[in-house]
Amino acid sequence: MPKTTDPRVIPLNGYTLHLIETDKYKTTTFSIQIKRKIEEENVTKRALLSQVLKSGTKSYPSSVHIHRLLEDMYGAGFVTSVGKKGPYQIITIRMDVSNEKFLLDQTPLLDQSLSFLAEVLQNPLNDGTRFDEKNVRKEKRVLKQKIQSIYDDKMRYANKRLIEEMFKGERFAIHAYGQEEEVDTITAEDLYTYYQDVIKNDEIDFYIVGDINGDEMLKSVESKFNLGDRSHDNQPDAEAPVRKEKENIIFDEQDVKQGKLHMGYRTSITYADPKYYAMQVFNGIFGGFSHSKLFINVREKASLAYYAVSRMESHIGAIFVMSGIEFKNYEKAVTIIREQMDKMKSGDITTGELEQTKEMLRNQILESVDNPNSWVDLLYHSKLSGVERTIEEWIEGIMAVTMDDIIEVAGTVTLDTIYFLKGEGQ
Repeated sequence: MPKTTDPRVIPLNGYTLHLIETDKYKTTTFSIQIKRKIEEENVTKRALLSQVLKSGTKSYPSSVHIHRLLEDMYGAGFVTSVGKKGPYQIITIRMDVSNEKFLLDQTPLLDQSLSFLAEVLQNPLNDGTRFDEKNVRKEKRVLKQKIQSIYDDKMRYANKRLIEEMFKGERFAIHAYGQEEEVDTITAEDLYTYYQDVIKNDEIDFYIVGDINGDEMLKSVESKFNLGDRSHDNQPDAEAPVRKEKENIIFDEQDVKQGKLHMGYRTSITYADPKYYAMQVFNGIFGGFSHSKLFINVREKASLAYYAVSRMESHIGAIFVMSGIEFKNYEKAVTIIREQMDKMKSGDITTGELEQTKEMLRNQILESVDNPNSWVDLLYHSKLSGVERTIEEWIEGIMAVTMDDIIEVAGTVTLDTIYFLKGEGQ
């Protein structure tokens, strides 16, 4: 049986360290989360910064140098990314490295990893006034390719458009990658100035998961990471949802062979709400699994969709339905999806659906602990919401959900926007 201690949360100078000591893994995972509320004027800049941070440091000035270092560290993994969780745009710096306990030559990989990550965060390649021009140009190309790739992936594109329309006028409407047309306007000086602001003011959480000695790791982290005291005012202003008098229906046309029908629902229940357990079970029965109502009734029985699923945006309070259909089936598909939601609200749910969903969610939670990055993600969701839940509490909460709980949370769900991407002239 693997030994695992409860996560230790340690406030340090300018950041919070989270240590999870476990012998479940033969690797050590480092994850740095840098949080700021979504700012329309800085979204693209922040997306570019996440790219530039991985492109060079003072000691490793290019991707080639970094690649060689990682190869020498037994093929360590290193990525940076930017994403959105609720009203926040978050830069993630992640590294996975073999645990030196299992190596024959006892290479000090943990210490090397911390030194490298400290440099990525505190000494990215710059001349004191700007980032390296060559690295910035290269990463601009990469960011534009990423933004363009959304257009090429029609499921992602439809979801982006749904969110833009559903949350128009709200912070959440803005995509984490920003705007393609803004990328080339950002200079290496602008970006470095923004980086300095980020490193001085953003809220930073540093997670380390693995078979580590927590006390030794704490000393090592303290000696290498000194970010300076800060008062991060990153709490976004409360935004009242833009209430619509009637459902918003949007049609777009493109040269596509398959229609993308996406529907957005709002709910008042978010991750921090005690009823969140019931909302998770609700979503699982509605469209979260292969036994869900959407999958069985829209895809299997009616053969209307190539896929039909739902997922939750936990920090905003939204449920998104995503389906791929033939253009001619739009009306039928909307009708059947509405019918499935009506069934959820009226409690037309079998005991088998309820119990199978709870068991599937239980397995998902247990599987998340088998993967260090999924575990960090779960812990960080809790941090963002301000509500800490242990794995045991998660499982107990899910398993305690009743049919009445499902009906109660279903009553909070309202359809906001229907988005349909169809073929030209269809």
